[in-house]
Amino acid sequence: MENNQEETSSKRKLGLFDGAMLVMGSMIGSGIFIVSADIMRNLGSGYWLIVVWLITGVMTVAAAISYGELSSMFPKAGGQYTYLKEIFGKMMGFLYGWGLFAVIQTGTIAAVAVAFGKFTAYLIPALNDAAPIFQSGGYKITWIQI
Repeated sequence: MENNQEETSSKRKLGLFDGAMLVMGSMIGSGIFIVSADIMRNLGSGYWLIVVWLITGVMTVAAAISYGELSSMFPKAGGQYTYLKEIFGKMMGFLYGWGLFAVIQTGTIAAVAVAFGKFTAYLIPALNDAAPIFQSGGYKITWIQI
């Protein structure tokens, strides 16, 4: 009975391509769709936009190589938390863990929500932040916030 169950279950294995796509998806995220317009607005030239993307690409490759080295040095589950704990001590790991929980992840979720709101407002103009349903002083509430 156990042999049949093992044969029919899915293999728990990620290949090089799978891993590369997961890493690429987590690094690119939704920011590429928002930040490109702001960078272009500030730089004023498509040439400089490409230069900035190439520089950040080199930095990303350097970070990926560094994480690869760290993962081979500390082959444990936990990612950045484990690396910081092993290198700088338990307190640094603890602070990073709570910082990730309280600030980093919540900020990331908020950024994705803002991106979703902006893109939805293009499709449904009534949800634009220029059309508030309530405004008092410097505060306003729009449909996208609800």
